[in-house]
Amino acid sequence: MSLSVSSTRGGPMWPLGFIKVPIIGTPVALTSLIDPNNLSSPNTTTGPGNGPILTQQEYTISFRGLSIFGYKPGNNNNGMISNVGNIYLLGAPAGGSGNRSDSGAIIAVIAPLANYWYPPEGAGLERISPYFLWLDADNNNDGGLVIGYGASNP
Repeated sequence: MSLSVSSTRGGPMWPLGFIKVPIIGTPVALTSLIDPNNLSSPNTTTGPGNGPILTQQEYTISFRGLSIFGYKPGNNNNGMISNVGNIYLLGAPAGGSGNRSDSGAIIAVIAPLANYWYPPEGAGLERISPYFLWLDADNNNDGGLVIGYGASNP
């Protein structure tokens, strides 16, 4: 059975799904399931001659907050179980590797069975682009269950 990939581009919450890190040290974008080709990324050029305009969104996706849970699917996707090790929420690298060994890119360390809210003080008035956030893990195939809140794509 295939898993759901929500295309809800507005509303109170948008499940981004389980973001799996198959190989440690290789961060995975939070948007890897909802926009695997980065068509709506703020870094994707739009306009004549610059790409598939018909499939791009007019505005990029943003949220007021994100929650990330340190769980992964159980065998045969039967419920959620604990990660084996920590997962890492990462921002854009600034000259470093941009993975779990780059402390300059780490926003949060999320322990197994724990959850994290971004921004930490709760949803604010600022918009957050999930295109600038990634997950890495201490163990292959760990990851995070990610939900965006206050989704907006006018």
